[in-house]
Formats: sequence, C-alpha cells, structure tokens
Amino acid sequence: MTSSPSTTLREAARAPARGSLRGHAARAAPWLIAACVVGYALVVGGYAATVVAFALIYAIFVSGLNIFMGLTAQVSFGQSAFAAIGGYASAVLTTEYEWGLLPAMGAGLAGALAFAFVVGYPTLRLKGHYLSMATLAIGLITYEIAVQWDSVTQGYLGISGIPPLGIAGYEATTDRQILIVLSVCVIATVLAVARIRRSRVGRAFAGLAGSEEAARALGINVARYKLLSFLLSAGFGSLAGSLFVHVVGYVSPEVFSLHMIILSFTMLYVGGIGTIAGPVVGALVVSVLPETFRAFRDYQDLAYGTALILLLIFAPRGLAGLFTAIEEKRSP
Repeated sequence: MTSSPSTTLREAARAPARGSLRGHAARAAPWLIAACVVGYALVVGGYAATVVAFALIYAIFVSGLNIFMGLTAQVSFGQSAFAAIGGYASAVLTTEYEWGLLPAMGAGLAGALAFAFVVGYPTLRLKGHYLSMATLAIGLITYEIAVQWDSVTQGYLGISGIPPLGIAGYEATTDRQILIVLSVCVIATVLAVARIRRSRVGRAFAGLAGSEEAARALGINVARYKLLSFLLSAGFGSLAGSLFVHVVGYVSPEVFSLHMIILSFTMLYVGGIGTIAGPVVGALVVSVLPETFRAFRDYQDLAYGTALILLLIFAPRGLAGLFTAIEEKRSP
C-alpha cells in the first residue's frame, strides 16, 4: 500500500523536528551530567563538595587552555605559569598588604596578561614542537621563580592564612557556599567562551585552526590572533589560580608544577578538545573517577588508568563529543 503525497509530506515535515530534538538532547546531555554531579555534591556536602569544587576550578583553568589549543589549534605546556602569577598575586596582596579579593585578583590578572604578552609576542612565531617546548620552558621557569624567590613566595614553605572567597562583607566559608560561588564562576566562564567562539574573533581562531596559510590569504592577521588567543588563555588561567588559593587558604610552588599541566591535558582530551562543555565535563570526570575507584585499593591506579584509556578509545572526540557522534550515526 503506497502512502499518499500528503502523508509523505507530513512525515517529511516531522523528520527534521525529530532530528532537531535528538540533536538538542545530544548537546544538552553533557550539561545535564555536569549539573547532576554538582547537584549531588551540593546536597551531600563534605568531601564530595570539596572534590567537585576543585574540579570546577580546573574547569576554568582548562577552559582557558581550550581557547588556545581547541579553538586555535596551538599547543601550550605553560598554562600553569599564568595560574601561578594569579595565585601568588592574590596570596601576597591579601596577606601582606591587606588588599581586597577583587583588587588582588585584578592585579594578578593584569600581571598574567602582561607576562603573556611579553613572552608570547616572540614565542608564538614558533610552530609545532618548537612552540610546545618554548611554552614548557615558560612553565618551568615560573615554577623555579616561585621556589627560589623566598622573600615573596616563601619558597616550599608556602603562604598560609589567605582569606576565603568573599565580596562586600560576604564570605564563602562552608563547602556548599564555596561550591555555589565556583558554579557561578564556571557558568560565567562557559558563557564567555561560547560568546568568543561565536564572535568574529572565534571565526578567526577557527581559520587559524584550519590553516594558517589559508587564514593569512583571507586577510587574517595570524600573529595578532594567535597572541590574542594566548592572552585569553592566560586570563582564565590566572583567574583559576586566584580562586584556588582563596578556596584552599594556602599556596606553594608544588601546586603549579608539571603535574598540573598533565592533569589539565587529560581533562581537556577526556572532556573533548574544541568543545564548550569539554573542559567542564573532563574536569569533573577526571576528578571524580579516582574517588570511585578507591574500593580497588592497591589496584586503584590501574583501574583509573584503564578507565581513561577506554574513554579515549571509545570516545576519541571526548565525552562532550560522544553524544554528538552518536546522533550523527543515527541521522541519515
């Protein structure tokens, strides 16, 4: 029995609607997962809230790294340098000079941007592994400065007594209060990155990611936009470093070691490089996974490593891109 033309037209009209609905669901799935994890930590509180709070700080840090690596397709191993500048600026100015939270964070942000401009202007002319090695050197040099500059950073002894997050007399001291403040900061970061991606600047970044030669032929100032991407990445890194020291109340050079870079790379690729939700999902998953495998005791690291490998094998585009890939396979 053949269907009438009117029936065929109605089915054709409903098909895009169903596809669009599935597409919206696929894009919303990572955010729903992240919201469920944060909501669970908010209800439970205690240790779970602390773990998720650190994950949210890393989400901001990795979002900055994602601008440079995901949107612009460059490589940076020096993101921890900007977190160190923001963190130590906030720590020193609030403890030694009794600055307020926002002025201290603003000073750290300005310092990180100035440092990124000075080192980025000559460094970003390099390409490939030369650029990655140069940025790695930036991170290592900053770490050594934090260790050796005892009169300011207190070296390995660190700086303690850093005031908690607070604005206009309100201080976030409990686990749930800190989690709420950090959630607001992550939402603002996500909206900012999404806005950058949709803007003219974001389209220029996409051009650079595709081909620098083609972007240059289209009239895009390659050097300028690479530097702008580097500065935006440094800004988010500085903010993450400042938030970290005020949440913990203590800072030392070990916080900004090479381990921070390795962890952030893992979060970025597990979550989905180049996606908006990737840094948030990746930071939450990589932070929560070790806690879920504590029952394995002696085999905890083995189980954790195996889980990460399986994630990268079966979700090469990251968890944020996994749902989109599933939807693309279902769609004709």
